[in-house]
Amino acid sequence: MESGERFNNDPAGQKGGRPVIQNSKATVRLPMLLGITLAGGVLIGATFFGGTKSLNTIGRGYTKYREILQLIENNYVDTVNTDELVDYSIEKMLQKLDPHTAYMNPQDAIAARSQLEGGFDGIGVEFNIFKDTVYVVTPLAGGPSETAGIQSGDKIIKVDDTPLAGKKIENSAVFKALRGKRGTEVKLTILRKGEKEPKAFAITRDRIPTYSVDAAYMIDNKTGYLKVNRFSETTYDEFKTALTALKAQGMTQLLMDLRNNPGGYMDRATSIADEFISGNKLLVYTDGKDNRYDRQTFARIAGQFEEGPLIVLVDEGSASASEIVAGALQDHDRALIAGRRSFGKGLVQMPVTLSDGSELRLTISRYYTPSGRSIQKPYVPGQEGDYEKDLELRSKRGEYYIADSIKNDPKLKFKTDGGRVVYGGGGITPDYFIPRDSSWQTSYLVQLYSKNIIREFAMEYTNDNRKKLEKLPFAEFDRAVTINDEELGKLTKQATAEGVKFNEKEYNRSKNYIRTQVKALVARSIYQKNNKGGQNNEFFRVISESDDTYQKALRLFDRAGKLEHGMFTYNAPDKK
Repeated sequence: MESGERFNNDPAGQKGGRPVIQNSKATVRLPMLLGITLAGGVLIGATFFGGTKSLNTIGRGYTKYREILQLIENNYVDTVNTDELVDYSIEKMLQKLDPHTAYMNPQDAIAARSQLEGGFDGIGVEFNIFKDTVYVVTPLAGGPSETAGIQSGDKIIKVDDTPLAGKKIENSAVFKALRGKRGTEVKLTILRKGEKEPKAFAITRDRIPTYSVDAAYMIDNKTGYLKVNRFSETTYDEFKTALTALKAQGMTQLLMDLRNNPGGYMDRATSIADEFISGNKLLVYTDGKDNRYDRQTFARIAGQFEEGPLIVLVDEGSASASEIVAGALQDHDRALIAGRRSFGKGLVQMPVTLSDGSELRLTISRYYTPSGRSIQKPYVPGQEGDYEKDLELRSKRGEYYIADSIKNDPKLKFKTDGGRVVYGGGGITPDYFIPRDSSWQTSYLVQLYSKNIIREFAMEYTNDNRKKLEKLPFAEFDRAVTINDEELGKLTKQATAEGVKFNEKEYNRSKNYIRTQVKALVARSIYQKNNKGGQNNEFFRVISESDDTYQKALRLFDRAGKLEHGMFTYNAPDKK
C-alpha cells in the first residue's frame, strides 16, 4: 500500500500535546560545523543539557570528535563521505542507550512520520509487486485513481516515461514514482487483463487519508467488534465515530482488538481509555530524569462506553500505546484482557527534528500504569541483539502455547482496584491466556506467502468473477463464494509453476486456512469501497472464521461482565 510499512513509534512530543523541538545545525552536527566557535558550542551544551559538569564533558567530546573528523577529511588516504561517517557514529553512540532511542535519516524520518499523520499526497492505490510487475490491488475509495478509472488487477507498466517493471523493482521505487505534491499530474501506462494494448491515464495527485480503525461491525445483535491497528493523529476521531455507530446498532458488549498494534501517540491512547473508564481515575503517568517530562493523565470525560462487558485482545505484537490502554483497563478492572503477553515497551520517546530533516527519537521517560507497573521488559544498554531476540526466546520457552511458560517477576507484583494480582517488568500479561493456533502453519504455506501466490490467486479470482460478485450483498457472499478444491487446485498448480514444490501433507494441513485467506481477500476487493473510513469489515468478518483467538474470546463475555461488577477476582493469567 502507498502508506508503506508500519513503524513502532511512541512520540510523546510530536503533535500530541508537546512541541516538536527544532534544533539548529550546531546541535545536530557539532563536528561538521568547523566554523562555529567553541564558545558557541559550549553555550548550546549549557542551554540544552544544563550543568557545569555536563558542559565540560560535552565540550571535551566535541573538541575530540571535531579533531578526528577533520584529520580524516584532510589526511585519510581515500576520499570519504563525512556525512555518512557522522550518521554511522550517531547510530553507534545511541546503541549505548536504550533499545528505543533511535536516529533516522531524512528519508526514513519522513516515512516514519507518515504512518502517524492523517495522510499523504499520492494517487490512491494499493499495489503489489508480483513476478517483477506492479499490480493494482485496489484503487482507494474516493481517491484520484478510482476517479480516473484504475481497476484492481491493472498492471502499471510505466509512470510518466519511466518503466516500472523488472527484477530490481522495489516498494520504495514505486512509492517515489507514485507519490508527489498534491495538484501535480502523473501519467500511468496501464495494461489491463484481456486487453492487448496498454492504456494511458492522467491522474492528478491529491491528499490520501490513512486510517487506523481497520474494522468496526456487529458480530451479533449485541456484540461489537472494533480493531485498531495503530494510534495515529486521526485514531481517536475514527474510534469515536466507529463506537457511536456500533452503539446505534444496539451494541451492549464490545470486543476491541489491539493485536499487532505497535503503538503511536500517547494522548490518543489515553483518550480512548477514557471512553471506557469512569470518574477521574488515573490512566497513566510518566517519570523521567527531568521533571519536565513527568506527567499524570486522568480520565476527564463521560465516555461513550463506561458500562458494559469489554474484552481487549493483545498479543506479542501489541506495544507501547496499546499497552497503555490495556494496562489502564486491567488495573481498573474495566476490561478482561485476553490473548498473549504483550511486547513490553514502557519507554517514551520525544522526536527531535534536526536541521537536515533527520530525526532523533530520544527516550525521555518511562510510563507506568495506574497501579504503578512499568511495562518495559528488561534490557542491557549496548546489547540490542539480545533485546531483539526476546520474542524468539518466548517461542522457545513455549510461551505462545502454554500459560505456565510466562515467568513474571514475583518482586514486581501489583494489585488492581479490585485486588487482583498483576505484574510489571515485561508487558501486559492477559487475564485469560489464549494460545497461538499453529495447526495450519507449514513450510509450504510460508512458501506460498513468500511467492505472493495466495494474494495473486485471490486477485485473479476476483477479476474473473467481478461482475457477478459485485451484484451480491455480503449476506449472500459466504454461500456464493466457496473456493472449492478445484479452485485450490489451480492455486497449487500456479505455485508449482512459480517454483514452490507441492507437499500434499502440508497442503492438507493448511488447506482450510488458505481457503479462508483467499475468500477474505476476495471479500475485501469487492466490498471495501462500500465501507467508510478505510475499514475492511467484510475482510475481517471472513478472516475471523479461522481466527482461534477471536472465536475463543467471544465465549468470555460472561467473565467480562462479572469482572466489571467486581464478582470475578481471579489472578492473571487465567490458565483454564
